[in-house]
Amino acid sequence: MASTGWQHPYVNIFKHVKVEEWKRSAKAGDVSSSMDRTLRCPVFSIKGPVPTNSYILIPKSSNQSLGLTGRYFYLLFRPTPGKYFMVHLDVAVEEGQVVRISFSNMFKEFKSTATWLQFPFLCGAAKDSVYEKTSSSARQGLVGPAPDSVRWTCLMMDLCFTLTFYLNRHHAHLKSVKLCANMAVKNMFTSDLLLDPAMTFREAKLRGLSASQGKGPIPREMSFPVPKGGSWNDFYDHIKFPSDGTKLPFDSIQKPDPAAGSPSYQKDETRAATVSDPVQRRVSLCQPIASSKLLPRNRTSVVSSVPELSPSNATEAEDPLRSDAGVHVYAHPQDVLSTHGDSSGDEVFCTSVFKESKQRQQLLPDPILRLSRIIGFGGATTRDALWTKSGEEVVYPCHAIIVSMKILSREQRFFTGHTDKISALTFNGSTTLLASAQSGSNSVVRLWDYSAGTCLSMFRAHAHSLSCLSFSYGGGILCGVGKDRHNKTMVVVWNTLNAAKGGEGTILAKAHTDVDIITMKVTFFDETRMVSCGRENVRLWRVRNGSLRSCPVYLGEFHSLDFTDVAFQEGGASDQQVDDRTLFASTRSGHILEIDYSRVTVKNARRLMPAQQQHAERREKWTFNTGPGIPINSISVSSSFCATGTVDGFLRLWTLDFSAVILEAEHEGPVTVVSVSFDSLQVLSATSTGNLGYLDVSSRGYNTLMRSHTGDVLGFSVDGIRRHLTTASADGTVRVWNTDSLQQLYDFVSMDKPCSVAFHPHEPTFSCGFCSGTVRVFDISSARLLAEHKQHRGEVIGLAFSSDGDLMYSADSEGSLVLHDASEEDHSVIRVACSVVARGTERAPDALAVSGDSSRLAFVGPTPHIVTVADARSLDELLHVDVSVLDVESPELDSALKVRFSPASAEHLLVATSANKILWISTKTGRLLRQVSNVHKRPCSSLAVSEDRRFLLTSGHNTVKVWDYKRTNQVNPQMYIGHSQPIRQVSFTPDQLGVVSVGDAIFLWDFLAEPDECLIGSRSPFKASYISLPPDGKVNAAQLSNGMPRQAAPLPSSQHQLDVSTMDPEIQGGLSRLSVCDDDPAKPVQPTGSSQSPDHRPVVSFLKVTDLDSASPGETDKLETMELGQNKPDHPDCYKHFIPRLKASSLDQSVSVPRPQDECIKLKAVIGYNGNGRGNMGWSPDQGLFAYSCGGVVVLEHLHTGTQSHLQGHSEEISCLAISNDAQTLVSAAGSSRSLVSVWDVRTAACRGTASHHKGAVQSLAFSRDDLFFLSVGDFFDPVLALWSSESVQLLCSVSMSAPIHDAAFSPAAARQLACVGSEGIHFCLIHTRGANTDIKACRVSVPSEVGDVELTALCYHMDSFLLTSTAGGHVCAWDVNKQRCFMVWRADEGEIGVLLCRENRLLTGSATGRLQLWQIEVVQGMKSAETTCSINDVTLSGSKVVVEQEVVLDGKLVSAAFDNSMDMGIVGTTAGTLWYINWSDSSIIRLVSGHRAKVNDVVFSRDESRFATCSQDGSVRVWSTGSFELVVQFQVINQACRCLCWSPSSSSDGSRLAAGYGDGTLRIFQLASTEMEMKLRPHQEAISAITYSASGHVILTAGSKGLVAISSPISGATIRVIRDHKGAAINSIQSVSEQCKRFGLEGNEMFLVAGADRRVSVWAANWSKEKCDLLDWLSFPAPPSSEVRLLEESLPPSLAAFYPADPSLLLYTGYGLKKELSFYSLTKKQIIKKISLTHWATCISLSPRGHLLAVGCKERVLKLIKSTSGRFQDFLQHSDALQTCRFSPSGSLLFSVAYDEVLLWEVPGL
Repeated sequence: MASTGWQHPYVNIFKHVKVEEWKRSAKAGDVSSSMDRTLRCPVFSIKGPVPTNSYILIPKSSNQSLGLTGRYFYLLFRPTPGKYFMVHLDVAVEEGQVVRISFSNMFKEFKSTATWLQFPFLCGAAKDSVYEKTSSSARQGLVGPAPDSVRWTCLMMDLCFTLTFYLNRHHAHLKSVKLCANMAVKNMFTSDLLLDPAMTFREAKLRGLSASQGKGPIPREMSFPVPKGGSWNDFYDHIKFPSDGTKLPFDSIQKPDPAAGSPSYQKDETRAATVSDPVQRRVSLCQPIASSKLLPRNRTSVVSSVPELSPSNATEAEDPLRSDAGVHVYAHPQDVLSTHGDSSGDEVFCTSVFKESKQRQQLLPDPILRLSRIIGFGGATTRDALWTKSGEEVVYPCHAIIVSMKILSREQRFFTGHTDKISALTFNGSTTLLASAQSGSNSVVRLWDYSAGTCLSMFRAHAHSLSCLSFSYGGGILCGVGKDRHNKTMVVVWNTLNAAKGGEGTILAKAHTDVDIITMKVTFFDETRMVSCGRENVRLWRVRNGSLRSCPVYLGEFHSLDFTDVAFQEGGASDQQVDDRTLFASTRSGHILEIDYSRVTVKNARRLMPAQQQHAERREKWTFNTGPGIPINSISVSSSFCATGTVDGFLRLWTLDFSAVILEAEHEGPVTVVSVSFDSLQVLSATSTGNLGYLDVSSRGYNTLMRSHTGDVLGFSVDGIRRHLTTASADGTVRVWNTDSLQQLYDFVSMDKPCSVAFHPHEPTFSCGFCSGTVRVFDISSARLLAEHKQHRGEVIGLAFSSDGDLMYSADSEGSLVLHDASEEDHSVIRVACSVVARGTERAPDALAVSGDSSRLAFVGPTPHIVTVADARSLDELLHVDVSVLDVESPELDSALKVRFSPASAEHLLVATSANKILWISTKTGRLLRQVSNVHKRPCSSLAVSEDRRFLLTSGHNTVKVWDYKRTNQVNPQMYIGHSQPIRQVSFTPDQLGVVSVGDAIFLWDFLAEPDECLIGSRSPFKASYISLPPDGKVNAAQLSNGMPRQAAPLPSSQHQLDVSTMDPEIQGGLSRLSVCDDDPAKPVQPTGSSQSPDHRPVVSFLKVTDLDSASPGETDKLETMELGQNKPDHPDCYKHFIPRLKASSLDQSVSVPRPQDECIKLKAVIGYNGNGRGNMGWSPDQGLFAYSCGGVVVLEHLHTGTQSHLQGHSEEISCLAISNDAQTLVSAAGSSRSLVSVWDVRTAACRGTASHHKGAVQSLAFSRDDLFFLSVGDFFDPVLALWSSESVQLLCSVSMSAPIHDAAFSPAAARQLACVGSEGIHFCLIHTRGANTDIKACRVSVPSEVGDVELTALCYHMDSFLLTSTAGGHVCAWDVNKQRCFMVWRADEGEIGVLLCRENRLLTGSATGRLQLWQIEVVQGMKSAETTCSINDVTLSGSKVVVEQEVVLDGKLVSAAFDNSMDMGIVGTTAGTLWYINWSDSSIIRLVSGHRAKVNDVVFSRDESRFATCSQDGSVRVWSTGSFELVVQFQVINQACRCLCWSPSSSSDGSRLAAGYGDGTLRIFQLASTEMEMKLRPHQEAISAITYSASGHVILTAGSKGLVAISSPISGATIRVIRDHKGAAINSIQSVSEQCKRFGLEGNEMFLVAGADRRVSVWAANWSKEKCDLLDWLSFPAPPSSEVRLLEESLPPSLAAFYPADPSLLLYTGYGLKKELSFYSLTKKQIIKKISLTHWATCISLSPRGHLLAVGCKERVLKLIKSTSGRFQDFLQHSDALQTCRFSPSGSLLFSVAYDEVLLWEVPGL
């Protein structure tokens, strides 16, 4: 290859090709050379009415190439005023292609194909011109002819970046340039240097810039002359692409925003190409695997010392300029696009653009909102609703969004990109391609890849509005019908073969016609033929030789009919000709014509007539040509029937000869479209009233998919308790929706238009204001009107309730304000105030704001400029604030639009103004506290604040923005679009987990921000504990609600004592002033643990509170003596601090356990590691022994052999442990209240002693250097340091700290020195011993101010008298122990560091990001010795660095670590429940221990017991080796809980299959040999609660949570039979055994039983080879009288049943009944033959196949082993939570027991 050195520093292209000779270049049209007055040099002028006809082309031939390799292309030109221009750059890429880059002011928007990029060019204008001022504020519509004041421009385009960013191609060289009219051009050149035309050579010299730095001034021969004393930027424009300034919301080339400032001349870092979101997601999927590879050694990290602070730095204000905000375009839920544009820009067009970092921070997480569901259908049309090929999904428009909904689960996904309402939809024959068109003047057509949810292509419709689209079967032809600019019908046919591959659709033919066209369809047998119908015509069309021609069907006497739809008959004989088809056409008069397609004539005509009613006055009989026919809007024909949708609201299925109606379904409005599914089993229908549903032909059932408002949604209100949403619409209806199912529950219709609604905070009632001024109150439960008030004279613009529900407020557009008594059913009026609210309707529907404490009411009035704060109970005015005088510099008077109180405080009031500002005003003084400007492009229509005051929601026009509430001017907001019309109202849901916005439709968003843990308690139901008691001492249950949804419905119960002994201490802290009530809210909900979903939600507990009068005196005394904290501190905001898992179970202290030598089962193994602990793992490298905790058991395991021994004695979750330096002693701590500290002898596994001192949990444990002492640290509830004697386990002394402590460690150099870190910094401690007395002296040192206001989270000592600490912000601080000062700081991680270990000069850090790093810190020791006398601010680290030697990213936050003395190998634990072995020397990682991080729902053995499988709430199915307990394979299903498992029987053809049932009703069969999912089927609509293979393996039996039992074939996946006998009650157990049923009088070779929660058990005889299944017996076990029914902590005990292994004619049953007992029922004798009493209600049972052993688990954490023959039993208390599963192995020699995520394996020698 020839050298390119001659091209440096630049290449003058005109000079290079000698353009004036026109030998190596070409010109066409009007191209001339002239002298330019401004530049005072010759320039080329290119003119012409058509830009492509006049041009300069370099080089002359397409076979030639310029071969210019410069990265930057520079063009010096001036667009001709009032004209268009165009430039084409052909660039060769390394991949062997030529890509054309074009830019022009003719392009309206950015377009991209694989070989062509088209950029709109926005022309600049003279400084201070009218055009410049207009363009600086506008963000749309500026693409067009150049303005009159357009200036000479220097355009720089980065070719390398453009190709990489948009096409992922690599720039090779510039091949050719084509300059098209109309423009004047001076020259163009290429260079690898970033040149600035505004910089002179003198300035470059002064700045020290040179070519070696990649920057410099523009060459003199290319420069523009600047008058003396002038500035280059005052006369010319400099445009760079990509731009450093503000850009349009779509990719364009334009003049930068002046607010961006002048460009910086400092050296830039290499610009990295930004990958698209799909690529980023693919990378993120590989991250867990790729990140586990060790990084190379000696990687340098960015390190700094503690910076010196100067007065200027300390007082410097932040830059007030606002940078680009985030704009989020809503698409597929798994394919969310995040784009960026100017925060004040137009909020309609959005695509991905390049964004450089600014000083303002980004709001996290990004995105913070995710569109979850939409309630709405239609918009521009209700005639388009489509089936997919599978029949499992329907596709329909909802205004500007296309929705795809699964008909069974109602799950939605979204296709977005349209900017106006969608007017047409169509699928190709295989439903892989979807085409859509939007209404309006800018009508475009989009082609979508349906399965991926991505837009393949977009092209103009060449019509003002497309009303109809139709795809050919193969997807190569698309036909559309619309109107042109003269309102004439136009038909366009596109070739979409290239468009489906990412290209652009090309027009095959188009035609204008005078005939009316309502519907047009491409025939399925010939893609060049179409059929249309309309008023008085049916026409056949054909495309031939580029022209579109049509012929009319001869209609004869039917020529005057109004045709509405056409459809072809499907099927036909194999020898049928292509055009020998029957065409059906429907009309508004009820006629259906059968048309012979080949002969173009009518074959037959029928008419749908309404049923005639006999009247005395009527004597005539309706005939075919008389009487009113039923207007038909739509027709769809299958091979077996025809479906019609008519104006009378009926969907009818007819025989093909229309002789009879097969089925019909009546709707609430005219049916606008019908569509038969591909399998003809379902018929989709939609109505003009916004309803969408389908008719199941086989079951004859109709299912409503969606109901929607037909007008704009004007306002809404959410009932958080019952999860209801009420909306008021311009269609005159008020509707109540279920926010979970999206189903409409109630519909209140009125002739008076509703305009605002508000839910009562506690009761199932809501109030609604109407345009007439009437206020009505409705009771939802009884669907009746409670009250009606007509005090208002104008439209009701605001309704609000006080938070306690006692008062209601209403305001109208005429200025009146009314106070109602909401405690009474009639809501009587207390006071009416006139002319106090600002007049007008622009503040509807939420013109009133009530403070959180119900003490203040705020509104705008009496004038638009005044905000009034009044007393909420009397309406007395307390404060007037004039917002028009707050900004004295504003030329216009500002008016208030919306007001909102800050949550939990009545002192701050937020005001949205007409000047697009939000003001924070003090309600005490009226002073302006702060403000944010340019909130939206248009006035703010609604605002809301989250309860924790972290986030602010605003809406303006059709966009929603999310702001950082406390840092609105420092953090960029995120903006979201999707609504096609202005948003009327937006708000957080009461649980703060979602956002609702309404306008054209109802949008439900997921709010993805992580909850503020320290504020979770503020949303606890115990906030109500401060409510004063009524005189009778009782409080209604509604008063104890916090607006959160209840997790379970209350069940009847007698009043009993609340047991708070097992509650979270944080919840207990609120009980000190808790009121009691009669009602019984839902019980505590046990958290389900972490999930792999990115969406982490807080688990909210609802505690049962009962009247103490009914409790026994003993129980009352017990409650009074409990220690309940009056003011419990908040949990520290760092993951390092231990959080005990909330449990709903309590240990039965009365249980006696057998002596170890008498135990009938022995603990063999523990599966899993408790990732919830902190520092709960230790390792002794010399002995190869390491210890870790799982639940309440400490596991001692040898690293080489994998053998286990177990330390058993804790009954609660172990929080931490520590191993002595000699590895002979181990200390463990467990419990969240009155923690138990146990000291163990490692060799004998015996407990040497226990002690209890801390009131809360133990946060940390540490041994002294000589092992004489160990230290225990209490958690935040009781931050106490306790020093213990290791030998005697006696408390030596304790010190109470003023703030939480996170970590503590003894000095390895000095035996009596230790240190601890926490919320208030570091404490240096010294142990003093005087005789028998020992005390601790502590000296506190604050955190260095240079690292910010953060907490110290972990520490470790270095041998050379200094220690290291980490912070929650990711910093590491080095401290001089002797001088107790910090002498060095560096940033080691992006997240909180929770693990620190130091050996010699190597430091290990582990953080919340999962990153484990090994550092070389020799420089730290050098800094200490060099700066022994310097203060913190004197330390400098010029040239000094610490180095990261190794790095690895693991599967969770790091919580524990132990390494050898050389730091070469060690073990670390993560919150994912995994222990990893790390070997830095050979770069290896081994998973030692793995467990579930969420609740384990089931565990089963394989038939040969070589493996066992577990399934979890996190959706994982794991298969383990029984011998080594190692994980063999894992199957993961995202966002679905796996409920149950079963192995295929050994008698089947392949016994290595595993069947799993999931929460969404799906059944998955996994093949272990291939480690793949073999089959997925969905036999249930609800969660599968039990599963089993039949004894022969022919079928799989699954049971659902609603009582249905499905029998499915594992071969075909078909559901053979559904048993509905248990419908309505959840199925708890199901079992199948091999047994000849002749002795029971039935035919069958196996039996199975089903046990339901309603205490009913059914037994069935079956022979699946003959498909026979008969009921053998039906058992109903008695329930206790209702007066004795007691509600347990979560729910009633399950009903469990099983066949007795030794005799299948006996079955065992236990459940909630008269007594706690096991019952043995004989199928032959038809009676109970034996009973065994139990001490607790059983939650799980298992019967041993050998012997007569029964295993019973219960909620009291007891595992009970019973011998059925004698009734002898033993109890075992090794679990720390309620047991949910126990299972014997097939041989009976092993037993599994499971409590939450604790899996214990027992050996069963016998009883």
